[in-house]
Amino acid sequence: MKFTPLGERVLIQRLEEDTKTSSGIIIPDNVKEKPLMGKIEALGEKATKECPALKKDQVVMFEKYKGSEVKLDNEEYIVLEVEDILGIIEK
Repeated sequence: MKFTPLGERVLIQRLEEDTKTSSGIIIPDNVKEKPLMGKIEALGEKATKECPALKKDQVVMFEKYKGSEVKLDNEEYIVLEVEDILGIIEK
């Protein structure tokens, strides 16, 4: 299934965080916070004009309580406005 965000929206797949602490304690799913980083899967037409630095497959950090969660082909994504993206993560 192909999803194209409209306007200044961006489709992001959240990146999973470690389920273990540095000391080896396993964190149960019900107490883990949702990650604030994800990979851009698709951009709306206005999103690429508003912020030309954003591109597909980039890893970005976004605000905690923003966006709409969607499920496509049994995968969970979040749809955000460009202004809710805090920055690009480079390794």
